[in-house]
Amino acid sequence: MPKVDRRILKTQEALKTAIIELMSEKSFNDITIQDLSDKANVSRGTIYLHYMDKYDLLDKLIEVHINELRERCEAAADLDFVTGSVVWTEYFERNYAFFSTMLASKGAPYFRSRFQEFLIEEFQAEVDNTQGKNEGLHKDLVVQFVASSYVGVVEWWFTNERPVTHLVLAEQLGTLLERICE
Repeated sequence: MPKVDRRILKTQEALKTAIIELMSEKSFNDITIQDLSDKANVSRGTIYLHYMDKYDLLDKLIEVHINELRERCEAAADLDFVTGSVVWTEYFERNYAFFSTMLASKGAPYFRSRFQEFLIEEFQAEVDNTQGKNEGLHKDLVVQFVASSYVGVVEWWFTNERPVTHLVLAEQLGTLLERICE
């Protein structure tokens, strides 16, 4: 893999930080390229060297986090739900600015739906409706319920400024997932 110039990485990181900061101040629709340029301290032309527009920047930023969650999910595949949830909640905690902006503000409703779609994909393999307490239930309905609930709880956690630690969140989310999915 070719080495990426550190200046490019620094510029992209400045733009990602700028969009999160701006989204915590105002609606995404109200953010202009000039706002991004000013906040990141780069020229408008530099922005267009890296991204087609602000939507492309936001989409790339969201994909980075979704891909990271996917990798964490794969790494935690053999863990129980509680231990696996710790992997995620630690990531939420470390990336508080991003997730709180995406879930607790009017910032990006697109992220919420994208996050839920991702969870639906991940929970498909976890729900067994052929036996046990989920036997006979419609699998898509159960998966939709679990994914929606998960997003709702995580959103609640950020909206209420983390009323419990990420470890308590993980323990309780994991326990709830075990009750529903196993």
